[in-house]
Amino acid sequence: MTPPAPWDETAPAAAPASWDDSTAAATPASWDETTPTATPASWDENTAAATTTSCGAAPPRATATPYDKTTSRTAPAPGDRTKPRTTPTPNDKTTPHTTPTSWATNTPVGIELAVVVKPIEAGPPVANGEDAPQGPPAPDDESRTGGAGGKTKAEGEAEATARNPRRIEGLLLGLAAGDAAGWPAARHRAARMPEWTRRLTRELDTFAEQNATTTLPVPIALNQPPEPLRLGPSDDAEWAAFAAEAVLRAGDAGALGDLSLERRTRASIDLSWNAVASEIAAAAERAPEVESAVLPLRARISVRAGLGNLATGLRPPATGHDNPHYFDDAACVRACVLAVAHPGDPQRAADLAEFDARYTQDGDGVHGARAMAAALALALVGADIDDCTAAALAELPAETEIGRNARHALHLAHQHRKEGTFALVPLLEHQIVDHVYSYGIAAAETVPVALALATAARGRIAEAVPAAACLSRVADSAPALAGALTGALSGGTAIPDAWRDACRTLSGCALPRLTGTDLVHLAELLAATELAVPGG
Repeated sequence: MTPPAPWDETAPAAAPASWDDSTAAATPASWDETTPTATPASWDENTAAATTTSCGAAPPRATATPYDKTTSRTAPAPGDRTKPRTTPTPNDKTTPHTTPTSWATNTPVGIELAVVVKPIEAGPPVANGEDAPQGPPAPDDESRTGGAGGKTKAEGEAEATARNPRRIEGLLLGLAAGDAAGWPAARHRAARMPEWTRRLTRELDTFAEQNATTTLPVPIALNQPPEPLRLGPSDDAEWAAFAAEAVLRAGDAGALGDLSLERRTRASIDLSWNAVASEIAAAAERAPEVESAVLPLRARISVRAGLGNLATGLRPPATGHDNPHYFDDAACVRACVLAVAHPGDPQRAADLAEFDARYTQDGDGVHGARAMAAALALALVGADIDDCTAAALAELPAETEIGRNARHALHLAHQHRKEGTFALVPLLEHQIVDHVYSYGIAAAETVPVALALATAARGRIAEAVPAAACLSRVADSAPALAGALTGALSGGTAIPDAWRDACRTLSGCALPRLTGTDLVHLAELLAATELAVPGG
């Protein structure tokens, strides 16, 4: 079964409507707050459970979920993160709901795409964590860096070259370095090793458990080439590159028809997801059920479930709402890159990140994506770390778990600023990180940790990433999120050469087709697209 193509703008009005506010629809399919109410439904998290989906760690229950606004964070039982499900409807709002509908604009599949480049200039890097001068980039006919230009155009251009912080490069390399620094990266990269090597590691782990041995196994190569196990980026960096591809595709004004820039970007995101969902559908035809299909990729539970939903015909927001890991931070990593489409405009960056997040997330998973996109949008134009975190907090409702955690984590960061970033690690470990659930990927934990450590480090990547890696339970993505934010603040020049060399090339451990992708070159392409202009 192949997934349905996104709706065509020329289709009759009765067809499922895009989430674009300007699109007219005969059926109240959008969750626009102005749409007349048909069948009131709520996304209120206190709704009684109807059915829940499990992915190996969330048992059925009838009690309030961990995200219940009246429940303490210490209340949830192990594995209890699956929220009650009714019908897919917007966040705590009463809206019409008929059937899940498309948010995306129909785009032709299989077309050849080319990137239209338009070079831009960026502001100066942040020096030693201090505030950088702010201001819009110079017009194309001027030469200016952070408001300072040379006496002649040639002199100004030389200054721009010397001071160009390469913020997009810093974002990608910082994210990749943080991804590589976390201990789970070795496990992810071990997927490129023969299966028997991973089986042997599991057997050694069982041996250690049964024999009370404190010598624990690590990923091994034995008689195989050890290259996959060397330090380098893993799944987070590859899914970030997946998002970057959508931004690059949207930069081609001729490839996606006569659409506005924003609609091209959203159409490109939809095209990316449906292309992968087509592979899922093809794999599902050869398997008894979608969950057991052998896929040509490795992904988070939320991403795999969202792709499975797309393959069976569901559309966002249902693909993210009917998802056992709706709360995880997979979309937060993608949101960091999508902010490149709207540097300097946190609101539009957050809106675009939510559009993408709804394919795989709901609730705190969406809030976290909006927060990271808003913070990165300001970081890309040289804003101060405090301005970035303030923009992130504006996207995190105070009554949500991620909102409460983020505000508390940032309070700790400011309260203990004089003690240094490393001093914050035990405080975050004991007061923010959850030790009940079976996976350490909840956006309600990783996003607050990343924001707090970036604040404590005053935007210095060399302090934020190592501290995040010390928090072992959230080391799968918190270091990557902290690295993306601090890397964008400091620019590519702040990445040490050794880390730059180790992390610039993707190994293809999650998305094999991206094997060999050079993140530095990818950053150059993103910096040259017409999307990468402050204000969108």
